[in-house]
Amino acid sequence: MPIPTDHSKPVRKTAKESAFNQLQQWIIDGTLRPGEKLNDKELAEALGVSRTPIRESLQLLEAQGFVKMYPGKSTQVTEVEEESMADLLPPLAALQALAAELAIPHLTDQVILLLEHTNERFAQAVRSKNYFVALKIDEEFHQIIVDTANNPYLLKMIPSLQSHVRRLFFHNSIVLTEESIEEHTALIEYLKERDAAKASESMRRNWLRIIKEFHSLVCE
Repeated sequence: MPIPTDHSKPVRKTAKESAFNQLQQWIIDGTLRPGEKLNDKELAEALGVSRTPIRESLQLLEAQGFVKMYPGKSTQVTEVEEESMADLLPPLAALQALAAELAIPHLTDQVILLLEHTNERFAQAVRSKNYFVALKIDEEFHQIIVDTANNPYLLKMIPSLQSHVRRLFFHNSIVLTEESIEEHTALIEYLKERDAAKASESMRRNWLRIIKEFHSLVCE
């Protein structure tokens, strides 16, 4: 099992948090491939921790659907099921739409300016076809709204779904387009107007459109 040795080691985190974050990232970006069997001893040595935080991390990853544990046998990275997008995106869209609605009372001029600046960076990345950077900036854009909504449950639930979206991106199932830029711009305008209903619906459309684009690519 090839394991990178040049990974970053986050500070001020527990061993379990660090292990979980690194293992999740390796699964998302394909370093740990779909179907690959995971050896907790090798992972512990690679990350410089004991086997306990590795096992705890694998349990969390199984709960999130990234690995499958077969007691007494093996632990494997789950397969990437592109069809799962139709199950994944509607609940994420609903939560993101709610975040846009809940953010309205907490919006400030600084938040609006930050959203506009972030969308400009996003546009530059999309137009230069740097889609990996565009994805990261897109996440920043939406996270600003989620953070502004300041709802502890959304803050816990959205990242789990978002991580699966990121994994689908790495496996070439999601494409970021000019339309995404325009949708962000429209969303910002609705937020400026403090129109919760339109902001919520705009956010929902932004996420659900990905399903239509994916099916279009599959049918080509």
